[in-house]
Amino acid sequence: MTSSRVFDPLAPATSARPELATFTYHDVTDDPSDSGFQRLAAMRYKLSRTAFARHLDAIGIGGPPSRIVDVNLAIPGRHRLLTFDDGGQSAVAEADEIARRGWLGHFFVVTRLIGTRRFLTVSEVRYLRSCGHVIGSHSHTHPDIFREQPRTRMDDEWRVSGDILAQILGEPCAAASVPGGDISPAVLDSAADVGLRDLLDPRPLRPDDRDAARAGRRAGPISGLARCAAGAAPQRPRACESADVVPALCADPDARVRRGDGGDGLT
Repeated sequence: MTSSRVFDPLAPATSARPELATFTYHDVTDDPSDSGFQRLAAMRYKLSRTAFARHLDAIGIGGPPSRIVDVNLAIPGRHRLLTFDDGGQSAVAEADEIARRGWLGHFFVVTRLIGTRRFLTVSEVRYLRSCGHVIGSHSHTHPDIFREQPRTRMDDEWRVSGDILAQILGEPCAAASVPGGDISPAVLDSAADVGLRDLLDPRPLRPDDRDAARAGRRAGPISGLARCAAGAAPQRPRACESADVVPALCADPDARVRRGDGGDGLT
């Protein structure tokens, strides 16, 4: 789980800009070996189904989350987003769980892995979209340290991934999540130039952020949204800064499933 900052869903907006909290998940499963990346560091992003349901209970206090396609950055307001990175096999169960609450979310897919073991199939990607969820790119190959890639590699990652999703869904790919949260001006320019409209840069809560949240202090800044347009500065909403939802999530003793077989982690 990642969050743009500690967020009180019931507090009134305090900024002339819209305010945003993004809660980003990866695999939700009681068996980490059945979905998503299997590297050791990736395991800390996997969540049990029971813990995920408790998270949704906390997040939903202030009403249903928004979709980025419905967020008008020119109008003040408070918004929460639910996003899911990687496109692991558990995404279908995640989508069904939030749909049971009448919610919609965002699923960002590593397109090279579609149809491979532990990841979504083409038909499952289409199913998620048919339910009303936003489907976006998490790049084509999930390169490490995305912001350090050559600009041509960034462009290719977005373009190839977007083209594959467009072919699967029959509509343009307009949203993406940066692998590892590795944002930079070059990453923003690349996304805008290939036609992406909304770019999220998720980063996980660090141990000191968790400690601060448990103690009622502000944690973050962790995640953000940039609305891109070629040749223009990106629009960014303000991150929310009050302590309510994240302390409850951080206090959850069963919030992580910790098992793995070694290697690096991916976000």
